[in-house]
Amino acid sequence: MTDFELVKLALEAREMAYTPYSHHKVGAALLCKDGTVFKGCNVENAGYTPTNCAERTAVFKAVSEGYKEYEAIAVVGGMDNLKDLPLCAPCGVCRQVLNEFGNPDTFRIILAEVKNVDDLSSITEDDVKMTNKTLKEILPLGFGPKNLYIE
Repeated sequence: MTDFELVKLALEAREMAYTPYSHHKVGAALLCKDGTVFKGCNVENAGYTPTNCAERTAVFKAVSEGYKEYEAIAVVGGMDNLKDLPLCAPCGVCRQVLNEFGNPDTFRIILAEVKNVDDLSSITEDDVKMTNKTLKEILPLGFGPKNLYIE
């Protein structure tokens, strides 16, 4: 699967976001090592704290289906009234969840600026500017499972 295809799946997931309070819709597409993809969107709650981000939704869906080895995640987001989406990076909590399952040195975070999200069917690679980062780049000195194992 190409990065562009993964971004398109994240854009599809963004369409399902439930954001009546912030109106900031985010979609994520998590690529497992075997090629399986899990999509996630953010789901808000009037109590705010129970709100769940798109990245965590995708990871929790994957884990609940027995998938725990990941290669990359694409993340897209922005206010629901925007025609062009800016870069939207995972929050700190999502970075920590990704660190639980992804190898920080190799797990890729694909962030995308997207033009003309009004018509997802017509989006081309020319409409998307992608930025690739490793998990280690966006979560330096991260605390993860390796910190808890004593050999």
